[in-house]
Amino acid sequence: MQFRAAVEADLPAIVRMLADDDIGQSREGTADPPSPEYVTALAAIRRQDGNAVIVAEDGGEIVGCLQLTFIPGLARLGMTRALIEGVRVARSARGKGIGEALFRHAIELSRRHGCGLVQLTADKRRKDAHRFYARLGFVATHEGMKLSL
Repeated sequence: MQFRAAVEADLPAIVRMLADDDIGQSREGTADPPSPEYVTALAAIRRQDGNAVIVAEDGGEIVGCLQLTFIPGLARLGMTRALIEGVRVARSARGKGIGEALFRHAIELSRRHGCGLVQLTADKRRKDAHRFYARLGFVATHEGMKLSL
């Protein structure tokens, strides 16, 4: 398995993974090819330093993804933090350690970038994801909030 930054050709597989559950189905597009909004978003991510969608590729197939963003900050003595979002593993590849390997890779990239912590959010309805993150050492220290615009 290899990890690399996503390119436009990876979008169909990424979007399928994003939409492959009850929560994702209600908020993701499922057109193939993916809608132009996904193409525009990935291009913007790729242009922004410290922001990437990382994919796990196994045998030429995209089997996992996450978005990793490095955020410079003033708090905590000017510490840079990493934010992980949009984590998915293909349904057919779950239970094979791909998610853990993908996270270990993202955490190592964060260390190399000088980050002092890695944070993430997870929908409260994703109980399995919460257990997975806790197993990796993440601690639920804060209560998050969102405002839809």
